[in-house]
Amino acid sequence: MTATDRIDAALQPHVARLKDRRTSDLVGADPGRARELALRVGPVYANFARQGYDRDALEALFAVLREADASGRIRAQFDGEKINLTEDRAVLHTALRGDLSEAPVAKAAHAQALQARARMRELVAALEAEAVTDVVSVGIGGSDLGPRLAVDALADPAARGLRVHFLSNVDGHAAQRVLAGLDPARTAGILISKTFGTQETLLNGRVLRDWLGEGAARRLYAVSANVERPAEAFGIPAERILPMWDWVGGRYSLWSAVGFPIALAIGMDAFEAFLAGAAEMDAHVLGSPLERNLAAWHAATALWNRNALGHATHAVLPYDERLRLLSNYLQQLVMESLGKSVRRDGSPVAGDTVPVWWGGVGTDTQHSFFQALHQGTSIVPADFIGVVRADAPYAENHRALHANLLAQTEAFANGQGSDDPHRAYAGGRPTTTILLDALTPRALGALLALYEHSVYLQSVAWGINAFDQFGVELGKQVASRLLPALAGEAEADDPVTRVLLEELRRS
Repeated sequence: MTATDRIDAALQPHVARLKDRRTSDLVGADPGRARELALRVGPVYANFARQGYDRDALEALFAVLREADASGRIRAQFDGEKINLTEDRAVLHTALRGDLSEAPVAKAAHAQALQARARMRELVAALEAEAVTDVVSVGIGGSDLGPRLAVDALADPAARGLRVHFLSNVDGHAAQRVLAGLDPARTAGILISKTFGTQETLLNGRVLRDWLGEGAARRLYAVSANVERPAEAFGIPAERILPMWDWVGGRYSLWSAVGFPIALAIGMDAFEAFLAGAAEMDAHVLGSPLERNLAAWHAATALWNRNALGHATHAVLPYDERLRLLSNYLQQLVMESLGKSVRRDGSPVAGDTVPVWWGGVGTDTQHSFFQALHQGTSIVPADFIGVVRADAPYAENHRALHANLLAQTEAFANGQGSDDPHRAYAGGRPTTTILLDALTPRALGALLALYEHSVYLQSVAWGINAFDQFGVELGKQVASRLLPALAGEAEADDPVTRVLLEELRRS
């Protein structure tokens, strides 16, 4: 029996038992549910009372995780076992932010992380001492999405006097827009690429280097696992190159020197608070039984909605403008990690793995796609994320924001009947509400670490590898083969591509 078969066998009796029970019925039948189906870890509080399972079904979900040895697999990750089997690698991003394992490989990784962090602190101080007003960070995927989210959420350029900009898309219009209005004499650049072979980063890096002119020799930095390439290709000396390691995957790398742009934007002390928040969540996940483990609850909820109920998409809905990029970041974290159709041993997955993750920021999205969420034919589970304490000086706006967050989760769950079918709301839309005490570096670090651990636990339940991403490579390989055709030096093999090339060449 495959992992997904076991999940189905464990959960389907509960699905049948609960199929006519609305979320409001579950809440009404269990007076303690609203308080007891909730957990707090440091600055993060999560409430699962509006999910469609009851306590017996939740226990069955934890049993699925226990059968998959979830606690043992968490320990294996922290101890640096090579859980990324397809690439024969350890997965030790947790060692970047804390020292929670006595295993020698994990200890060594943490020591390397501390050394790199000390070097990063020196480079941050050096840049702060220069007459630099702007920094352009060039990377893509995991070298861009995490730092971009953290900077957008946490930076206060007025307080720091330093603005950080991001360039990822190979589209030349992106470079044109980022560089417009900046002064090359007061701008520094960071090129971030694990292999330093990523086409988009190299092309944009050359654009930035040429735009910086003479300043490139003094104000261009790199983060890479391949020190020789940035030195050779861009003339960046070793003292301005920060390290990466093969035991850190790109989408888990913002905790490393890939976070250099974050440290520049918010300060090194705040960056270390960001790491400390993640380490706090790590300690909770490593040390807590599944029944009181926030990441296990989040993962169990995902398994229920995907495998038991068959929901094909999941929405991320932060009610804080500063978290507007969270859904973009989580799309990569979740879908690149869990978008697999074969198990760790290479055999096919019998059931479903990751749903499509998407979303946007409230209250704007209430006026776009919420119509479909409330009255559409597909049920979309959602994570609603709020921030308790505001930093903006507009108290009435913050109360309105909270009112909308609470109203939407209540309406999704309870619905509303009507004699007019056009005005009826079915309800029964499952949501999890996550509240941060405040949007601080510590809280954001804890939140992102929560999602990382939930992703890993889902992969353990499904028996898949969450740490490779071969699915992104084929398109890149085909694109490389087509570059000569676009230059008129070759012809494409695919007949449809040949016709499309003709249209592109018309200009």
